[in-house]
Amino acid sequence: MAHFFLDESLDPGECTPGSTVSIGGTEARHAVTVSRVREGERLLIGNGSGLMVSGTVAGAAATELRLVITEARIVPAPSRRITLVQALAKGDRDELAVQAATELGIDEVVPWSASRSVSRWEGAKRIKGRNRWTSIVREAAKQSIRAWLPSVAGLATTNDLARRAAGSRMLVLEPTASVRLTALAIDSVEIDSVEIDSVEIDPLADFCLVVGPEGGITPAELEALTEAGALAVRLGDTVLRTSTAGPAALAVLNQSLGRW
Repeated sequence: MAHFFLDESLDPGECTPGSTVSIGGTEARHAVTVSRVREGERLLIGNGSGLMVSGTVAGAAATELRLVITEARIVPAPSRRITLVQALAKGDRDELAVQAATELGIDEVVPWSASRSVSRWEGAKRIKGRNRWTSIVREAAKQSIRAWLPSVAGLATTNDLARRAAGSRMLVLEPTASVRLTALAIDSVEIDSVEIDSVEIDPLADFCLVVGPEGGITPAELEALTEAGALAVRLGDTVLRTSTAGPAALAVLNQSLGRW
């Protein structure tokens, strides 16, 4: 089944085997004019909130795509959410990070205006930038056939992140950190059997990965986040680009949490 489309208006109560559902707007137009979907083909449609519907195309017009449902199921949401806080970066490096992280299973994306961010979302750029990231997340979720569509938060400051640290297991990716991410015991606050007294976080709390910009996280930002309860960790002995650090860390967490 090569095609997957999203329609957030799909109602699970109305999606039963044998019934017909339809999608319109840009999704229908893309399906028919770009993906060349035709009657008789099998498709998969989701609502971005766990509902996955498969069926056979009964009508394919640019204004409406109709599907006769053969199966409908609800995919449970992950028990431990993972949020990516991605610092704004020049060029398309932050967008590449968001795209890859979505494909790898991130649950929320938070754009961060870090001190050393070259790119700035000011004025109308705040809305434009968030809309751009939302579009990237949506297309990446469709490409990777995700049942749950990640959300994109508004632009965050360092103070905003510090408040988030109080309610999650915030991990700040920092190349100079003494702790390796792979040494972190996911279901406790222990590293190599040595308790970290300064980190008092619910072991079942959601995770939050923080990635800095090209120039790195400033000492003041790192101090503010660690004082709020965040833990600085490193991935290895090399320094990764801002576009690859988040996805790499997410891959480690996916394995540790049993997602993979």
